[in-house]
Amino acid sequence: MTGSVFLRESTPTEPSSRERIVDAAIRSFSQHGVSHTPLRTVADAAGVSVGLVQHYFGNKAGLTAAVDEYVLRVFGEVLESEPLPEPPADHSVELRGRFARLFHKYPEVTDYVAHALCQGDEIGNVIFDGLLRISTEQGDKYIEHGLVRSDLDLLWGVINPLILRVGATMLRHHIERHIPEPFYTPAQLQRWDSAVTALIRKGQFKPEATDT
Repeated sequence: MTGSVFLRESTPTEPSSRERIVDAAIRSFSQHGVSHTPLRTVADAAGVSVGLVQHYFGNKAGLTAAVDEYVLRVFGEVLESEPLPEPPADHSVELRGRFARLFHKYPEVTDYVAHALCQGDEIGNVIFDGLLRISTEQGDKYIEHGLVRSDLDLLWGVINPLILRVGATMLRHHIERHIPEPFYTPAQLQRWDSAVTALIRKGQFKPEATDT
């Protein structure tokens, strides 16, 4: 990824020192985890002194809080930028596009969240609960319109799509051993999006297939 992960629509100005520090922290935390990343590593990556990091954030807990705040804002702005369409419109296509944009535009943010989910960090809990809320709200709308199968386990009906979407980021390094280019490239994201959406909407077996 080139440039800062910060949301900038059309700003030619260079990022501030504070932005560079948070940017470097996201990259470092996503690679090594918060507990294994000293402030010196973040400062060196940002091209600033440890004293400047402490000036802005006090300590690593303050820096981590700033990173978490930014990550939540990114997820909120990308995934909830506009209300999803009401059924019977195919909201899965719209939500799918938002995940693809998130993964492609903010790979370090996505990797940071994937690491947090694996480690059970609080930011991972907040992100997962937010995504589950979005999925649950959409599932409720489909139930209201009579579009959900009567034998569907409603809880897993909203959790399984999240496993397919978010789980891919957590397994990205393993997945990339079996695909021709990095997962976050547009071509691979589109291929993954299409496969996940088809699986959610249509399943994987022919209608006449029976359990064995």
